[in-house]
Amino acid sequence: MVHSAYDSFELLNNCPARIDAVESYCSKLLVGCSDGSLRIYCPDSSGADRSPPPDPHALRKEFYSLERTVAGFSKKALLSMKVLESRELLLSLSESIAFHRLPNLETIAVITKAKGANVYSWDDRRGFLCFARQKRVCIFRHDGGHGFVEVKDFGVPDTVKSISWCGENMCLGIRKEYMILNATNGVLSEVFSSGKIAPPLVVALPSGELILGKENIGVFVDQNGKLLQSGRICWSEAPTAVVIQKPYAIALFPRRVEIRSLRVPYPLIQTIALHNAHHVINSNNAIVVASNNSVYGLFPVPIGAQIVQLTASGDFEEALALCKMLPPEDANLRAAKEGSIHIRYAHCLFDNGCYEEAMEHFLASQVDITYVLSLYPSVVLPKTNTIPELEKLVDLSPDASQLSRDSSGWPDDLETSLTQPSESDDNAALEFKKMSHNTLMALIKYLQKKRSGIIEKAAAEGTEEVVLDAVGDNFTSTRSKKSNKGRGNISINSAAREMAAILDTALFQALLLTGQLAAALELLKGLNYCDVKICEELLQKGNHYAALLELYKSNSMHREALKLLHQLVEESKTNQSQAALIHKFSPEAIIEYLKPLCGTDPMLVLEFSMLVLESCPTQTIELFLSGNIPADMVNSYLKQYAPHMQGRYLELMLAMNENGISGNLQNEMVQIYLSEVLEWYSELSAQQIWDEKAYSPTRKKLLSALESISGYNPEALLRRLPPDALFEERAILLGKMNQHELALSLYVHKLQVPELALAYCDRVYESAVHQLPGKSSGNIYLTLLQIYLNPQKTTKYFEMRIASLALSPNASVPKVGSAVSVKSKGRKKIASIEGAEDLRVSLSSTDSSRSDGDGDDVEESSEEVGSTIMFNQVLDLLSRRWDRINGAQALKLLPRETKLQNLLPFLEPLLRKSSEAYRNFSVIKSLRQSENLQVKDELYSQRKEVVKITSDSMCSLCNKKIGTSVFAIYPNGKTLVHFVCFRDSQNMKAVTRGSLTRKR
Repeated sequence: MVHSAYDSFELLNNCPARIDAVESYCSKLLVGCSDGSLRIYCPDSSGADRSPPPDPHALRKEFYSLERTVAGFSKKALLSMKVLESRELLLSLSESIAFHRLPNLETIAVITKAKGANVYSWDDRRGFLCFARQKRVCIFRHDGGHGFVEVKDFGVPDTVKSISWCGENMCLGIRKEYMILNATNGVLSEVFSSGKIAPPLVVALPSGELILGKENIGVFVDQNGKLLQSGRICWSEAPTAVVIQKPYAIALFPRRVEIRSLRVPYPLIQTIALHNAHHVINSNNAIVVASNNSVYGLFPVPIGAQIVQLTASGDFEEALALCKMLPPEDANLRAAKEGSIHIRYAHCLFDNGCYEEAMEHFLASQVDITYVLSLYPSVVLPKTNTIPELEKLVDLSPDASQLSRDSSGWPDDLETSLTQPSESDDNAALEFKKMSHNTLMALIKYLQKKRSGIIEKAAAEGTEEVVLDAVGDNFTSTRSKKSNKGRGNISINSAAREMAAILDTALFQALLLTGQLAAALELLKGLNYCDVKICEELLQKGNHYAALLELYKSNSMHREALKLLHQLVEESKTNQSQAALIHKFSPEAIIEYLKPLCGTDPMLVLEFSMLVLESCPTQTIELFLSGNIPADMVNSYLKQYAPHMQGRYLELMLAMNENGISGNLQNEMVQIYLSEVLEWYSELSAQQIWDEKAYSPTRKKLLSALESISGYNPEALLRRLPPDALFEERAILLGKMNQHELALSLYVHKLQVPELALAYCDRVYESAVHQLPGKSSGNIYLTLLQIYLNPQKTTKYFEMRIASLALSPNASVPKVGSAVSVKSKGRKKIASIEGAEDLRVSLSSTDSSRSDGDGDDVEESSEEVGSTIMFNQVLDLLSRRWDRINGAQALKLLPRETKLQNLLPFLEPLLRKSSEAYRNFSVIKSLRQSENLQVKDELYSQRKEVVKITSDSMCSLCNKKIGTSVFAIYPNGKTLVHFVCFRDSQNMKAVTRGSLTRKR
């Protein structure tokens, strides 16, 4: 789009001779005329009130007057001139190339080899000059003084029409084609043809690239002649010359000057009519154009003024490009202008349906997101305290009214049509839907790009508040503290978090409105500041339950989430057609939700776990275990709210983690089992069908629990048992109380199952062996043997003890696992024979009618009970457990009339084992004696060694000669020491060892 980039000003006119070349030096103009003279013009200073120029070395926008004329400056007409500012030289091309010292213009060097040269190019960085004459290209180097040194001379195919340095090489326009000449070896490489009509034109860019003219097209190439993908400049016709002054390329034509942007697509910026213009140069602050008798200056319009022009005309891209050329010291101005242009450009694009491009410019403008969201009336924003006023935002624009919401091109009637499209017009509804979707998609991309920075600031503020709370700052006590969790009904008092809430809420709505439910769900799963009330209403209307659950979860509204989840689970059960709900919202979903809450809110976990305990008992128990919720707390809660599941919980928990359940819980579980068994027993007793050998599932669990666990209170359980039933349970409890004789009596006389009695003895024996290895633990079998031998007395004793326990419920009894002898007052000791050390029951206390040393009593007792002895069971016990029974004590208990024939299964392996042990110990004794003899023999051999003491023998401790002193020798037979030294060293070791012991 055309605008005024340069102001044309006529610097001089009516030059007496035709102007062939022009150049500027500081604020002066050097004009080469056709008569060979050089005319020097300077600004006209005739005005008395003229203020000093801002830059004395720049051309002025004033009329120039002749200062002086250098006649005979050249013999022929000047073809070209160039001021070399870094070297204070003037290069002139006429019949040859000459160099003149500035400002006095004395000639310092003339390159005679350049006679007939028509074009040249100067490399100011290296001080290299290349020129072309006829079919030769020569390179000279400035030696830093007054002379030039020839470097290279190359031949070329034809006359060079245009030349320019490109890095280390040169680009030549030869006849109708362009070539790259290697300045080192003279190798030529073709680029492309220059066209059929216009002569070749090579223009160097400040970046080192080149523009090569091809008719009316300027082609961009790199320093090696390769085409660049940056497009092409299309002039109105083939230019005669082109100069570069960023950001524009100025082309000279016979009747005008064209100015084009160097930014793709290289649009035409300005056209300045100048008749008969034939020479153009780039001065330090202007473009100088010469015609036959006049010189014009093209002075750049200030960048700010150009930006205003471009913005007003709607050429925002060019205006933004010019903003980058503002000087660094105007950074604030530049940012303000860029922001204003981006906003206006964004509005223009938005009105024209380019929504994504519009959002890119809103993003670049750094405008507040609330300003952009004002373009979306359908997006509901949360109420906050720090939303910026739109008037402050639009002040960035020259015309604030154009940046307001009304200027967005959305009038009231259009907004109404957007929210409620006409149902009668299908095409209009489709167009509405398309535009609405496109606008929202653009908004989503915009908000996603803005989100990271805003969320980071909001999170940083939250972290700062947490730190201040931790250190106890006083001023924070009056602030409304707000974290990213639990934001449902708490007002936010933080600018960054308010902005984050606006952004996330708008983004969430846009995602829902465009059908991107998965993306909305991902937004809620991460750190977010969505307004709960607004998002909750949207999700409830759309039945987006998964997202609603995630919204509650991200805001720590776990009770609301669990209520909703339970409601969905119940609905999925009642409506079996909703397969998706059944799959998605099963009872297991509640358990999964509760898992992270076990450590933070165990009471909430217990409350809602009751809803799924019956349907998913195993998973619920696993939840309690994995969440480390105290078992006592869980049991108490179940006892109060779900007593029918208490036993199930304790049972599963014991199966999963036997060591993790306390003694109280074990006792409670056994009490629950016992209550159910007693209820079952009462029902069968009332029907008179009770059978002691009947086992219900609960009774099996009770027996297994009584045997496998040990944390319950056996005394309390024993008092609850009926006196005439449940003998197996009673036996187990008595065993836990170390009442082994009573327990065995139950197995033998009440249950009449000797196998259970034997199994009981095995358990006691094995547990005692594991607890006290190496000690005798076989006396439990002697107790059973005594019961078999004295059935009447043990039956009477059992009945008496049971009655005693029933009448004295508070009587002290041994604790579970203890080993205290049981004594009954007012009678003789009749406790079973047990190991005196192992089980704390001596053999002397096992018989109620006699002591071990009273032979008459033994005989009397044997005769008295001989008729009722359970002899078969006695022989079976001795034959099966001979290796665990003390043979001598067992034989003492047997009646005298017992036949040895019947004892063979017991005595034979016992004697065999005793004989084998005797032989083994005899062999071991012999081996020990032999080893002892060998040690003695070695001792005698060591004592026979001879040590020879000479006059040169030295003490290894004091390094003095032994002489005739008493000496000692170490066991190795070589180390000799004085006896005194040896004694002192031993005393020192003893002292050191004692001090170390005291330190320890």
